[in-house]
Amino acid sequence: MILKINNESKEYKDGTTLEAISKDYEGSFFAAKVNNRVRELTYSPKDGSTVQLLDLTEGNSIRIYQATLRYIIAMALHNVYPNENIRFSNSISMSLFAKIVGKTTTKDMLEKLEKEVNRIIAEDYKFERKTYSIEEMKEYYKNLGYMDKVENLEYRGENVHVYECNGYRNYMYSYMTPSSGYIKEFKFILYYPGFMIQFPRKEAKGYIPQFIDEPNFLKTLARANKWATITDSENISHINKKCEDYDELVKYIGVCETRQNHDIEEIGKRVEENIDDLRLIAIAGPSSSGKTTFSKRLEIELLSRNIHPLRISLDNYYLDEKDAIRDEEGKVDWEHIESLNISLFKENITDFLNGKEVCLPYFDFQTREKGFMKPVKLEKDSVIIIEGIHALNSILTDSIPKENIFKIYIVPLIQRNIDNHNPISITDIRLVRRIVRDKNFRNTTAYKTLSSWKSVRNGERKWIYPNMEQADFIFNSELGYELLVLKKYGMESLHEVGYDSDQFINANRILKFLKVYRSIDDNLVPNNSILREFIGGSVFKDI
Repeated sequence: MILKINNESKEYKDGTTLEAISKDYEGSFFAAKVNNRVRELTYSPKDGSTVQLLDLTEGNSIRIYQATLRYIIAMALHNVYPNENIRFSNSISMSLFAKIVGKTTTKDMLEKLEKEVNRIIAEDYKFERKTYSIEEMKEYYKNLGYMDKVENLEYRGENVHVYECNGYRNYMYSYMTPSSGYIKEFKFILYYPGFMIQFPRKEAKGYIPQFIDEPNFLKTLARANKWATITDSENISHINKKCEDYDELVKYIGVCETRQNHDIEEIGKRVEENIDDLRLIAIAGPSSSGKTTFSKRLEIELLSRNIHPLRISLDNYYLDEKDAIRDEEGKVDWEHIESLNISLFKENITDFLNGKEVCLPYFDFQTREKGFMKPVKLEKDSVIIIEGIHALNSILTDSIPKENIFKIYIVPLIQRNIDNHNPISITDIRLVRRIVRDKNFRNTTAYKTLSSWKSVRNGERKWIYPNMEQADFIFNSELGYELLVLKKYGMESLHEVGYDSDQFINANRILKFLKVYRSIDDNLVPNNSILREFIGGSVFKDI
């Protein structure tokens, strides 16, 4: 058979696996794209296929690497502590956090676990994909004490696919490497009450990045984790189960919204206590965090405290496309801070603080129309609210003393899993939100949103994340029920991405993730919810 591999035609015997093919090339490969589909290295391509071998500078390989590492760690824990289970969750510094359920991890425990992980890797055990009946796997998982996985099987068909390795079975909702020996690099860091797991990242060009402690961010993650436990919504099966009882579902939605109301109230209280010193409230966060709705709800909270803020969106300060910054590919980089009219923004803020009237700019993303609004003036002894991805960047506010600025970082911090071994990506939540919002309000297809996501993420890492720990308050905009609502909108848009599209792999990955959720009517969503920013019907639409 003739294959086109990395733009070179080569001949192989029929049935040759990608793993065998990869050995003809310099580098370490963990998966491949075959005719625009991600394939495991155990796959045998057909004659005429186009193949691209994937190393750890590519996102799909990193996902496979991470899933395999989680599998090995869960297997190792079962071997050394057969009566224990482990839960993985997203954490700081591009790491995973792991906790032995119901236990505090000690140094001795971690050393014993790490030794067994290294042994499994050294043995280079094969991973075999097998099919079992639901009843067989229920019994198997019960014997292992994996009741979270048993609960998930209630929402599956007649059979289930798992990976078997030296007698151990598990499934990580991902492809795997051919064997355990592919996992060469990882680090464990004891971190109460569990431990951090570091692994190669594409952002670090396939290497393990330096660990950077982020105490404020971690504190918010811990709160989110605790909240998921309190509301019995740690795993998707728990959330799906709430859909079976209408009253239970309505209560859960109300509780999720009330948690955010309490946080907004807490911010309002802190602003009121420091109102004599504050001149600016800066709200920033990565794309699709809900900044616009949050800023409007905060405005109402402050009005209830007799504080009359002036709200400004940085989205209205974008330069004309011809004047915006270009990325390395020559495309407009809307994430770059210099794609904003910085000088106009600074001039407007200075004029407001000096008691002058200002005609604020506006920019319509859907029509690309620009212009200026009617003149407005900041009320005496009030504050300005600015919101946008760059709002915490000192480049915009270097003329205002730090003690006069209250900084808020907003992001949806999901601490829920498919099951204990499979955490849900924080980034994927925002991507689904953006796909839905862009289709509804910016006349943008899912293909275009997916195509621009790499640039968005690069901009976030450069311009947003470095300012996160400076925040006076980190607001978690995630709503436990939101994917039950976003599912139908997201799937409709993603199904429009064709098989031959260069974004099909990404679209298909998100589709598989959304399919795990049940779907509910969006009439249950309050009209002032942050979720309305993405699906429509917000009471704040025209204010």
